[in-house]
Amino acid sequence: MTQHSFGKIIRTALWIWFGLTALIGFQCLWIILRNGSSGFQAYVQDSPLTYTPFALASAGWIWLLAGFALWLFYKNKITRNNLLSWAGFFLVAVSYLNILRERIRYGDIGYYIEAALKLYNHQPLPDTYIYPPLWATLLSQLAPLGEDGILFICWSLNLLSLFAFYYLLQRILQHYQFKANAAAIATTIFMLVNMPLLRTLLYVQVNLHVLNLIFLSVLLYKDKPYFSAFTLALAVHLKASPMILALAFLLEFNWKWLAYFSLNLILIALFTIALTGFEPYLQFIHNAALLAAPREFSLRDSSFDSFFNIALAYLRINQSLIKILVYLAKGGAVLLALFIGFKTNSLHPQSKGAKLYNAIPALLFAMVIASPLIWEHHGIFLTLPFLLLLKKIQAPSEWLWFGAAYLFVFLMPTFDFFPWSYAKLFGILTILGLLWIVKTREANSALLDLQPDAV
Repeated sequence: MTQHSFGKIIRTALWIWFGLTALIGFQCLWIILRNGSSGFQAYVQDSPLTYTPFALASAGWIWLLAGFALWLFYKNKITRNNLLSWAGFFLVAVSYLNILRERIRYGDIGYYIEAALKLYNHQPLPDTYIYPPLWATLLSQLAPLGEDGILFICWSLNLLSLFAFYYLLQRILQHYQFKANAAAIATTIFMLVNMPLLRTLLYVQVNLHVLNLIFLSVLLYKDKPYFSAFTLALAVHLKASPMILALAFLLEFNWKWLAYFSLNLILIALFTIALTGFEPYLQFIHNAALLAAPREFSLRDSSFDSFFNIALAYLRINQSLIKILVYLAKGGAVLLALFIGFKTNSLHPQSKGAKLYNAIPALLFAMVIASPLIWEHHGIFLTLPFLLLLKKIQAPSEWLWFGAAYLFVFLMPTFDFFPWSYAKLFGILTILGLLWIVKTREANSALLDLQPDAV
């Protein structure tokens, strides 16, 4: 088939797509004008355990992506150089749209909605909301739409974050000297089967928003320092734990960036206070402090807190001794991660910002392990340190440990069975061990050629 005939077929297909899209639009408009929004009930059938707006939105998104793909071909935007990247994007997007169509409402979104409605009604944040108040404050502005309206908007924002995550993950891997095709392959395979990513989307969690902001902060550091500082400050106001990443920026002694970061932390706080007052911040501090109090632990929680409390409960160990062991284990892991971050010089070539770029992977690990709760979806924050190991691991034993971490953290479905469900914690610590091994290794992996293309 010649390029001219292929282009003609694509153009015809694109016009057909536009025609069918117009028909769908006209049908929706006719229904609304004739019978209002309730008129759709005659054309839409609910299925068991299905939230119909999600099912229709998933189908609509895939239809739009199909038209987008035709447009890319028509405009010759898909070339040999970016074919793998675009193919991976559509594969990941369509896979998750089909998965997310098959869900019912559960998970953290319930806590978000409850907190938003509490703020809207000028009531204190519930004890279950352990995040800074920005997200609940923003969602409280949607309260007139009702719980289903908030749910649908958060679900849609997560889809957009999924698409952005696919792009930003490739960009940041290329920033760390992966070739374009290698970055596309690694991103596609990693995202296609990924338990923490799936759980983040099913729970309608904020993790993807936070991680995308962290990636943007790193990528914008050299050329747009103000926006780099703003995105990290925004991430901190969505989920407090990214504050630890500021240590990586401190290594560069870039006082202008630190001033921008401090300013944006204050401005975002003032914005939140202007909408809902100062009390939600006090309630956030109170709720976060409750995590240090005695509580029921879950086998699904992979923190040191959960592991020692449940494991040693069988031996009737004194609670004070358990706390000491938790602090020693967690403090040791965090200090080791910080040491690795400060000593790593092998992940990014020596240039402006090299100390920052080399420290970020280990500090992302510290951000996760320092948390008093490590749920299954928190593993998504280990994406960068895990994938960057592909550059450096070499020995068969290292690949075996890498595979074990991949299995336990990113592939194994969530289950609750003592002590085996703590394999996730073992996998997380394995990533830390591999980061220690490669922290100063100059040679890249012999199995994967991830050096940048010659200029």
